[in-house]
Amino acid sequence: MTELPKAYEPQIVEEKWQSRWMSEHCFHADEHSSKPAYSIVIPPPNVTGVLHLGHVLNNSIQDILARRARQLGKEVLWLPGTDHAGIATQVRVEKDLRQRTGQTRHDLGRDEFLKLVWEWKDKHGGIIFKQLKKLGCSCDWERERFTMDEQFTHEVSRAFVELFKEGLIYRGRRMVNWCPVSLTALSDEEVIMKPTKSKLYTIRYKLENGSGELLVATTRPETIMADVAVAVNPNDPRFGHLIGQNVIRPLCAAPIPIIADEHVEIEFGTGALKITPAHDRADFEIGQKNNLEIIDVLTPDGRIECPGCPELHGLDRFEARDKSVEILRGLALLHKVEEYENNVGYSERADVPIEPRLSMQWFLKYPCVKEAAEAVASGDITFRPARWAKTYAHWLENIQDWCISRQLWWGHRIPVWYRKNAADTLKAAPSLDVSDEATGNIHVGTTPPADPENWEQDGDVLDTWFSSWLWPFGTMDEELRAKFYPTSDLVTGPDIIFFWVARMIMAGYRFEDRKPFSNVFFTSIIRDILGRKMSKSLGNSPDPLDLMATYGADGLRFGLMRIAPTGTDVRFDESQIGEGRNFANKLYNAARFRMMQGETDAAAEPAYTAVHIDILAKLKQLHTDVADALAAYEFNAYTQALYQFFWSEYCALFLEAIKNDLREGADPSARAATLGTMDTVMRHYLALLHPIMPHITEELWASLGFAAAEAGKPLMVTPLPDPSSLLQNIGEEQRTAAGTLAAALYETANRARNLKAEYNLATNKKVQFILKPSAEVDADTASRLALLAGAETVGIEPAYEVEKGTPASLTPLGELFLPLEGLVDVDAERERIRKELEKIAREISKCEGKLGNAGFIDRAPADVVAQERARLTEWQSKQAQLTGMLSALL
Repeated sequence: MTELPKAYEPQIVEEKWQSRWMSEHCFHADEHSSKPAYSIVIPPPNVTGVLHLGHVLNNSIQDILARRARQLGKEVLWLPGTDHAGIATQVRVEKDLRQRTGQTRHDLGRDEFLKLVWEWKDKHGGIIFKQLKKLGCSCDWERERFTMDEQFTHEVSRAFVELFKEGLIYRGRRMVNWCPVSLTALSDEEVIMKPTKSKLYTIRYKLENGSGELLVATTRPETIMADVAVAVNPNDPRFGHLIGQNVIRPLCAAPIPIIADEHVEIEFGTGALKITPAHDRADFEIGQKNNLEIIDVLTPDGRIECPGCPELHGLDRFEARDKSVEILRGLALLHKVEEYENNVGYSERADVPIEPRLSMQWFLKYPCVKEAAEAVASGDITFRPARWAKTYAHWLENIQDWCISRQLWWGHRIPVWYRKNAADTLKAAPSLDVSDEATGNIHVGTTPPADPENWEQDGDVLDTWFSSWLWPFGTMDEELRAKFYPTSDLVTGPDIIFFWVARMIMAGYRFEDRKPFSNVFFTSIIRDILGRKMSKSLGNSPDPLDLMATYGADGLRFGLMRIAPTGTDVRFDESQIGEGRNFANKLYNAARFRMMQGETDAAAEPAYTAVHIDILAKLKQLHTDVADALAAYEFNAYTQALYQFFWSEYCALFLEAIKNDLREGADPSARAATLGTMDTVMRHYLALLHPIMPHITEELWASLGFAAAEAGKPLMVTPLPDPSSLLQNIGEEQRTAAGTLAAALYETANRARNLKAEYNLATNKKVQFILKPSAEVDADTASRLALLAGAETVGIEPAYEVEKGTPASLTPLGELFLPLEGLVDVDAERERIRKELEKIAREISKCEGKLGNAGFIDRAPADVVAQERARLTEWQSKQAQLTGMLSALL
């Protein structure tokens, strides 16, 4: 054993062990190992990212799984990596460029701007990894991956080429979600629907023949110039006679037809719908059916482009909305304005309303949809919590083609080249697919054409998720795949179940003909103590680095996992992180206490008693509880089981019960049994705790001499101690009897402490108890009972004759008495209790008065009535207790 400093200093210990783990390559996976494989790939954080509490929760869970698998004798690959995060990174770098130089990326040109992005990535891209290392994450840091690495880029291009040649990737002019800030198309999954308060404008569309008008309701009057028709439901009796006539478009006036379409909702608005194919998905479909013209009046950055309406031309779309209403009012064409709430799609990244926009984009028809659905439905891939399987299945049933192109510079450039003399024609073509490759005017491949000077590459890049969906296998070479693919677990958030999880499953079946993982654990969302989502604007999102500096990495991990129940949101409470630090201190002090007792006398024959057998039986049960909790992915149950055993069973009960065994002059056999039991408990317990608190457990494992017994190996690479070795020489009958006696001892001690508390006697007040046993109680049990009860002695007197007024408690060991002579002023104590009973009687009267009032019962909320009944029960219980105490003093 080595000496420990008096106080635990987590930063020193954490840095020490992080350095040693790295220098000894403890996290490195051996693909040639004969051990069974366990693998997990990190959900790659954005290269722009910094650690937040969601990362702490997610990666702590992954680390628990990885460290536990190592303890169980598996070869573990926990593969780390970062995502290039196309939109987020490009926006970040361009913002920095603008602030420093006043330039945009267009001023630099594509090649120079991309050089700048790579420089930024090399400088800032590793920040989150440094932070994860501080957290203690045991990733194979020698195998860091990046989605723009050469090997991974090749995998992305290969996937595109194969899918294109199968006819699953095509280019077409389609209605897409457009972000006017990022200036790129977005997939449906990148659009967040938000309830938004807006206005519903009812506008007069005059009939061209002058015979009347049609009232049309819209939330977007700024797009009226792009109206090409007004649609009504043919089953609506109000408008049947108008179908085929024309109305005059109110802005940029022109006649447009009234058409019939059954998709128009008769009950919504006025029953007449303006059709703007360029700026609404449903209108686009109606326009296609009716062969209507498409008029686009919005620029990519969301400004009005309509020289025919000079008052609006050049205005931002929302400014144009207000201005168009003003114009319509001036023309007496605005009928009314109503408050209105509807769901509006927002760009996930830019947090601005998206625009439906007709655009030439690349699309993917998803492969292996059936296989992906069956894998989860059959349980071959298990979702935890299970309810997410229904969400997943519903999405697959309603799946739409994936828009995979983005109008960015940073990302995997689409591996399609156009022959220069045909490029303009091809770009303007309404569609492009594998059939066009035969013309010789396009080249689709993982490398450029042999004569690149005659070709022009497509300017778009692939959606970031197109690379991420290849992550489980695209990050591995053939040897790694042979050993570690499919991976074992995936830990991620349910918010990316469509973005990433579903797509990875499809990609796994398409490119590897196998599932990518066996289990998916969806983490909870971390909210503040009030249930609000954490955000910088609310100031309720603490920095994990600050928390680690205050409480230690292990304290943060342990405290967070205790408040993270499976399947529900986490209510973050910093006081619980403080409890994590307190637990680390408790563990450290318990280890120091053991070390202060010195070595066990090898010559002494241990004499085990009930408390020794009992704690070892509970330790064996802890092995089972931990295994069951982790098998069920119940990480807070795992943490709570560890906490309960150590704090309550080991420290509060066992260590208090055995202190006399360690005093000077104690029986050597009792001392040997106690020290041996302490060593056994600490050796097993540190191993069980290690996955969640890796640093302090390594430190104590070495300090207590356990590492030396394992040839100096760190705890993290040491097999888990075998629980079957516990109590091998103790029969079941003896074990049961010991457990019963220990439970009776601890309960009796608790009753004794309660007796002292009832009469306001300090916990450390040395009193004398008398036990009238219900069965034989030996001297060892009496001695331990006195120690636990804070008593000077516990006399065992089977024939004890009780003096009147002696407080008593019926316990599992018999009747326990507390003679009060010399301890309390009996007269004063009687008076105190009487006054307390008078106060309680008044409170009971108040409660009974309320509950006897029919008006209160009928009108008060149910929870208020229930609370009042609970108060009455509590007061009555106190009354009974004090009445008994008073009776004992009379």
